Amino acid sequence: MVKLKIELSGGLEILFGNSKEHDLEISQANGKVTLADVITKARDDLLTDRPELFMKDDSVRPGILVLVNDTDWELTGTLHTLVEDGDTVTFISTLHGG
Repeated sequence: MVKLKIELSGGLEILFGNSKEHDLEISQANGKVTLADVITKARDDLLTDRPELFMKDDSVRPGILVLVNDTDWELTGTLHTLVEDGDTVTFISTLHGG
């Protein structure tokens, strides 16, 4: 069981019950949890409104920055990044109306 903290900003918190922080627990048969697992679990267990604004296909929508312990997921392996107990995953929307 991996216990994580999820942080949301840039307006994404509106899609997650107007809360900027959530605790999430994920269990995988092989014991390894990836960011792909975190995104799916967040969608299934925490998202309360308009999933199309958070996800596209099997990943987050373009324009959403993903950080693991304040490090951009592009530097760690994107969807394949392994997360561990106590990690913080942050989702920041850069999409704004104009």
